[in-house]
Amino acid sequence: MKKRILGLDPGLAILGFGTICYQAKQPPVMDLSNSSNLIAQVVSKSVTLLDFGVIKTNAKEEMGKRLCIIYDDLNTLMEQWKPDLVAVEKLFFYRMANTITVAQARGVLMLVLAQHKVPFVEFTPAQIKQALTGWGNADKQEVQSAVARELELDYIPHPDDASDALAVALTASFQL
Repeated sequence: MKKRILGLDPGLAILGFGTICYQAKQPPVMDLSNSSNLIAQVVSKSVTLLDFGVIKTNAKEEMGKRLCIIYDDLNTLMEQWKPDLVAVEKLFFYRMANTITVAQARGVLMLVLAQHKVPFVEFTPAQIKQALTGWGNADKQEVQSAVARELELDYIPHPDDASDALAVALTASFQL
């Protein structure tokens, strides 16, 4: 089974994205005629990095134009990578003014996913931290290091929003 997973870290000023390819490799078929050689088969998994980055909008632009940029760029990503699954970080409420603008960008994101008829899953920040580090209160550096380790990279992907999006995509891959 091979799946492309697009992870998204919603934001109005900066929306992070990261695309990975998840593949479960079936072990070779064993000859079961000799029961003394029966060994438990384990499905191995591989995850490879395809792309990551950010969609930026200018705070000096009017809201409608900023949302159109997000819409157009997300459509381009969907057409380019044709993901089988999209993983989205759930909205985290911390400042009301910021939450409203992020919710507007998230609405555009959901519209694009619906138009492309791609299934999506959502994870809270604590679920992502738990999945990658084993601890739901891990700090950003621990999560970023886990992203680099899981993708076998010798660097931490930047900017932070892109690394966060890869963390969301990896969390989804652990569910497969």
